[in-house]
Amino acid sequence: MMRPRLLLDAAIALAVLALAWQAVQWGLVRAVFQPDPQACQALQHTGACWGVVAAKWPVLLFGHFPYESQWRAGTATALLLAGGGAWAAALLAAQPTAARLRLVSGLALVGAAVALLLGGWGGLSPVSPTQWGGLPLTLVLALLAWLLAWPIGVALAYGRWAGAPPVAWGCTTVIELVRGAPLVIWLFAAAFAWPALLPESWTPGLLLRVLIVLGCFAAAYLAEILRGGLQTVPAEQAEAARVLGLGWWGIQRRIVLPQAVRATLPPLVSHAIGLLKDTSLVMVIGLHELSGSLGLAIGGDAEWRPFYLEAYITVAAAYAILCLAIARLGRRLEAAQRPVSV
Repeated sequence: MMRPRLLLDAAIALAVLALAWQAVQWGLVRAVFQPDPQACQALQHTGACWGVVAAKWPVLLFGHFPYESQWRAGTATALLLAGGGAWAAALLAAQPTAARLRLVSGLALVGAAVALLLGGWGGLSPVSPTQWGGLPLTLVLALLAWLLAWPIGVALAYGRWAGAPPVAWGCTTVIELVRGAPLVIWLFAAAFAWPALLPESWTPGLLLRVLIVLGCFAAAYLAEILRGGLQTVPAEQAEAARVLGLGWWGIQRRIVLPQAVRATLPPLVSHAIGLLKDTSLVMVIGLHELSGSLGLAIGGDAEWRPFYLEAYITVAAAYAILCLAIARLGRRLEAAQRPVSV
């Protein structure tokens, strides 16, 4: 009975090993690591040309941020990663005071990164947000959109879950309207319809419009995730807290919302990963984040254009590292909330 299964497992293992061997041969043994297009072309695609990354990494990483100011983009990237790490540490903190301190530290780091990218102070030349690109732009969009999504998403979730009928109907309309169209449609609306329909004084810059769209789009999905969590909290807990003298706001802040968030940690983590990857869609309206900067780096260069695959693998690896970090944070949060059996 077990022999066919053993044969199948052995066949699958051999196939995986064969593919792994070919990948090692292509990606390491026969690969070219120097930025030498002639050596890469001589391979005839029998080996990887990582030289395209060595030659084009400034544009791949920072887009068309001014070359002489790319040190600012690199420093801002480090500040943004540190800010995201501070927010993650705030979620893992055991003491409320420590959590608030780390949250404020994260906000300060992200704000410093944005100020450094913008320039126009301390002798730094101003750089328009339309010139931002690469990894810094990806991080700015993901972090600020996620930060914007939370207050909007919580308000929509409570409005649909416990609001008066007109409020519930309005929140439901907003959620379904936003979720009913693809994100690309809303990005095009932000880029072209918003300036056409509203006065110029009511039209912020393109990056701010995109941030508002990303934040509201993420908030609509976040609201439904949280609404599901709110429905899992027993009503008896709120009633007991009311008897002890807590008001409605205190009950929601101290009892209901924390339990709703804990109950929905896996979908919240998946939503955060999805938002990070959704930032790649902004390239359709002329913002060149991490994946869009790849086209800037290689699209107009005939020597390096044949080696798109290696550049795509590099960009995909960068996204994978960021997504794995978010997933790791989610697992740690779940482990911290899991009851210990004795």
